[in-house]
Amino acid sequence: MGEWLRKTDLHNITLFCQDWGGLIGLRLWAEMPDRFARIVVSNTALPTGDQPMGEAFENWRTFSQTVPVFPAGGILQGGTETSLSDETLAAYDAPFPDESCKAGARQFPMLVPASPDDPAAGPNRQAWEVIQGLKTPVLTAFGADDKVMAGIDQIFQKLCPGAAGQPHVVLPKAGHFLQEDVGTELVKLTCDFIERTS
Repeated sequence: MGEWLRKTDLHNITLFCQDWGGLIGLRLWAEMPDRFARIVVSNTALPTGDQPMGEAFENWRTFSQTVPVFPAGGILQGGTETSLSDETLAAYDAPFPDESCKAGARQFPMLVPASPDDPAAGPNRQAWEVIQGLKTPVLTAFGADDKVMAGIDQIFQKLCPGAAGQPHVVLPKAGHFLQEDVGTELVKLTCDFIERTS
């Protein structure tokens, strides 16, 4: 997973991770912690399958497998509080000209470990063991209207030593795809966090 990062030899990284950015990025942080200066966790999780993911997530998984037409732009709109423009929706739809192009996107929800014996559950557990010993500054910024990730920010605040004393936020009028709802606010929060922790 970390081959690209090793080859680019990046250091002093500020990781902003949202949705799948967390499942990928948080494991990279645990694998190579010395490369990361700070972490912003936003509407994401690092599940191990040891606790239920919740009804909203299970509904999303079922929808992803059963809906006849997988509406990429419509899914983004459904997870966003603001009304996206036709141009923005078309941009989200553009990589998926027909249903055959959506096979990967449909499988993403099934790759999230929802049971303790899931293939990704063990590596995520190992990542948590490392993360719980790291003092890297951690800031959580979650959307108040994200039903799938509601309350998961508190897990990071409790288990990440570097989260202590940080000004964690739950942003009003922000859904799961909060970069569309409150992008400007997220940029400011991240820049302020960099300045405080540099």
